[in-house]
Amino acid sequence: MARQGRVTNGGSRVVRKSRKVAKKSASPRAGAKARASRKAEPKKPRSGKAAQPVLLSGGNPQIPKGEGDAPVQAYIAAMPGWKREIGQRIDALVERNVPGVRKAVKWNSPFYGVEERHWFASFHCFNKYIKVTFFRGTSLNPVPAGESRHPEVRYLDIYEGQLDEAQLADWLRQASRLPGEKL
Repeated sequence: MARQGRVTNGGSRVVRKSRKVAKKSASPRAGAKARASRKAEPKKPRSGKAAQPVLLSGGNPQIPKGEGDAPVQAYIAAMPGWKREIGQRIDALVERNVPGVRKAVKWNSPFYGVEERHWFASFHCFNKYIKVTFFRGTSLNPVPAGESRHPEVRYLDIYEGQLDEAQLADWLRQASRLPGEKL
């Protein structure tokens, strides 16, 4: 019997472990090995389906960082609802208006640049809108309305059904010609 019980003077029951059980559970290695083996096992998708990206708070997809078009397309494919179509349209506008654009996913957001590690724009999903970031936004004409605590950064918040493609394309062209933000 692994546990033995006895009644104390106060009438409450005290449970004691046998020496063998107490010694095994006191070993710090036993618990650490068990936790490590559980962490090392990859999570298996339910019912044979491919694992879906996790949506972080605000509905932003959690995509591993990476350079190139593939991680950006994975991010866009994981965007929820109407935001996926807007993400596709933003990406298409960038490709059409910025020859030789570089793409990457950093901090769970697509980034666009023209030189290595120099970025001019990014976007990020929130519950009710998509926020487009222009790293040198104060140099755009007209200046996007969304202010930032960073002096040169400006934001454009796009709500469902409110994408002005002509204005966004113009800002993307202008932003791509400015010195990029080194991140």
